[in-house]
Amino acid sequence: MNNIRLIVSGGGTGGHIFPALSIANAVKAKCPDSEILFVGAENRMEMQRVPAAGYRIIGLPVSGFDRKHLLKNIAVLWRLMKSRRKARRIIRDFRPHVAVGVGGYASGPTLKEAGAMGIPTLLQEQNSYAGVTNKLLAKQADCICVAYEGMERFFPKEKIKLTGNPVRQNLLEASITHDDAVRTFGLDPTKKTILIVGGSLGARTLNESMLQAWDTLGKSDVQFIWQTGKYYHEQITAQLRGRELPNVHVCDFISSMDAAYAAADLVISRAGAGSISEFCLLGKAVILVPSPNVAEDHQTKNALALVDKEAALYVKDADATAKLVALALDTVEDEGKLAQLRTNILTLAFHHSAEVIADEVIALAMKYRKTHGI
Repeated sequence: MNNIRLIVSGGGTGGHIFPALSIANAVKAKCPDSEILFVGAENRMEMQRVPAAGYRIIGLPVSGFDRKHLLKNIAVLWRLMKSRRKARRIIRDFRPHVAVGVGGYASGPTLKEAGAMGIPTLLQEQNSYAGVTNKLLAKQADCICVAYEGMERFFPKEKIKLTGNPVRQNLLEASITHDDAVRTFGLDPTKKTILIVGGSLGARTLNESMLQAWDTLGKSDVQFIWQTGKYYHEQITAQLRGRELPNVHVCDFISSMDAAYAAADLVISRAGAGSISEFCLLGKAVILVPSPNVAEDHQTKNALALVDKEAALYVKDADATAKLVALALDTVEDEGKLAQLRTNILTLAFHHSAEVIADEVIALAMKYRKTHGI
């Protein structure tokens, strides 16, 4: 009787997809016979990532609003109407007992239709500043799982559960040692190592900061693992041809993030909610450079939530090329500062978030089944 039918909807970025898959995996672990269907947005990364993880996904023709070219939103509204009709058909055919939304374009029409059809809904909000989609869906949601305190600013207080963000399970299960991890990148385990990551596609400002400081890096005894991102890699390798440094490992994408984190004495990163949750659980000293190109500037709010507790350092995107590398080099040599950052960020970690959210999902499904005699 514990098998449930669950729809999980959302995506667009790894920050939405990783939590979605973690929740699905946790539900499967607790209820192995459950049927789980993902609903994503056509031509977005979830359409590849979700099947690769072993789940079925259906795409909606939904897209985001264009704030700069308002006339283009006529087509956006048309796609939204088509998406709602398609979501209704999906729900009617699949007959879920519960629907989960993790944010992203597809979760809007899917969760809206599920709620209208009497299906219980659960929202998972990763950021300290709630996304537009989740704010619109909150009124009809049955449960809202959040990662930060004070979210009653956006959601009905009685619906909020403070659960934290689910993270990639392989990071928590990693057993590689620091020295072995450093060696996998061709670097020296006796030297301090800084990891710089801007997401799978990359972050222009982080890359420019490294390029600007290239001569300084060559004179430093500190090592860098630098993920440029696939979008920028070819351009950067062309610029560095003949100028390579033995203490800087440059790559387009790091597939073994467990090794990268284990190798790093200090991490430089954007301030996405999923990344921050990983840093908290792993106790990593981190400098956050929030992306300015996100809705409601939510990455800055994510970063300041840690900075206020002396759990991270923060550099504005506009200041990064001038200040970032110098701050990183000073910080990684300051054992007292590193220890303080590690200790403080660990206190902010939420453990077993996926399992806690899965319990809420299962409870909603069981209540629905009992009410409807199924």
